[in-house]
Amino acid sequence: MNSRAYRSLEGVLRHDRGLVGIVVKKIHDLWREYSSKACETRLKIMDFCGTHEWTITHYGIRSLLPGGIELVAGPGCPVCVTPSHYVEELIKLALDGVIVYTYGDTYKLRSHVEVRGARSLSDVRALGADVRVVPDILTAARDVAGHGKLSVFCGIGFETVAPGYAQAILRRHLPRNLKILSLVKLTPPAMFYSLEVSREKPTEPPIMGVIAPGHVSTITGAKAWEPVAENYEIPIVVSGFEPLDVLISVLEILKQLTRGEHKVTIEYVRTVTWSGDLTAQRNISRVFDVVDDAWRGIGFLPKSGLRLRDKYAEYDAFRELGVKELSAGNWRHDMPSGCKCAEVVLGKAYPSQCPMFLKACTPQRPVGPCMVSSEGTCAIWAKYGSRDLLLRLARELRLVKEGG
Repeated sequence: MNSRAYRSLEGVLRHDRGLVGIVVKKIHDLWREYSSKACETRLKIMDFCGTHEWTITHYGIRSLLPGGIELVAGPGCPVCVTPSHYVEELIKLALDGVIVYTYGDTYKLRSHVEVRGARSLSDVRALGADVRVVPDILTAARDVAGHGKLSVFCGIGFETVAPGYAQAILRRHLPRNLKILSLVKLTPPAMFYSLEVSREKPTEPPIMGVIAPGHVSTITGAKAWEPVAENYEIPIVVSGFEPLDVLISVLEILKQLTRGEHKVTIEYVRTVTWSGDLTAQRNISRVFDVVDDAWRGIGFLPKSGLRLRDKYAEYDAFRELGVKELSAGNWRHDMPSGCKCAEVVLGKAYPSQCPMFLKACTPQRPVGPCMVSSEGTCAIWAKYGSRDLLLRLARELRLVKEGG
């Protein structure tokens, strides 16, 4: 970490130093109470959003917590869980003359196998194909209207982006020569799966609390997580993205565990409600069907994806452009050899435990999908992770004791 970044981080924490200190002290006090009561030396909490992982790592939240509390990242990055198969299909379309529109994070996402000399959309553009990076689907629509050529939009994302896609279709903003490859994923099924996996290894503590995604919950409502809390009997806190939001969420999880509770709590009250955005939910239902879907490095999860309804088949890249769908029968493991991204997205490993991390795989030359996106855990750790320096800062601010 350079001196400028160090001073910036120091300023953020100093701004609310008093409140940070109070919350951190309460976390340490409650941890002592809970660990003594439950006879536990380790507690795993999963943060389920790439932006939460960014906040946790960038601001050194882990360095402020008791050593026994572990924050692990879940599958909260849509680029990281987009199957290689669909990258391969987009490469084929681009090489066959279809203009491909994509988000910047997806542009460098590598496929598991090489397709006609390319392994990413950036590769295929270097080969002369027409690949255009856009911030949203409406920008792509305006561009397509100007040239009139057959085009496809790579529609990745979680519940947060689905209303925008739905509105674009319902309001007829899309030219007929623009097709959508809908790769939208639904997060509750992935949370169920992640928690199930965490219970498979008896030598590791299971996930005992979840920091749920704030932006997704703005659409779905906090109610989306109630079945998870009830099924696994763990506290779930829908959190905002400031450092204090995350710290308060950890404190709430500890409070519930100490009291023997397991409920869904909204910390992000300035944006999230229990029911969510009902208009957005209706529009999603009008345009999309919920389907079983493939998640890279994870597998085929039931009721975890969105595809266009028959009524909107004219916009569907699967039907109109012949893109092949994955199924439970033909899905394959699609991570590079030696890459631990599959374990990272499930909270089973930290990026630093991957033998490729910051060696063969870097932000400049990403190999695994978690190193590509700004929300990818490996990319975040590569740019901002340094526990020793963050601990030093925490001690200087007297937020933790020497040796803590």
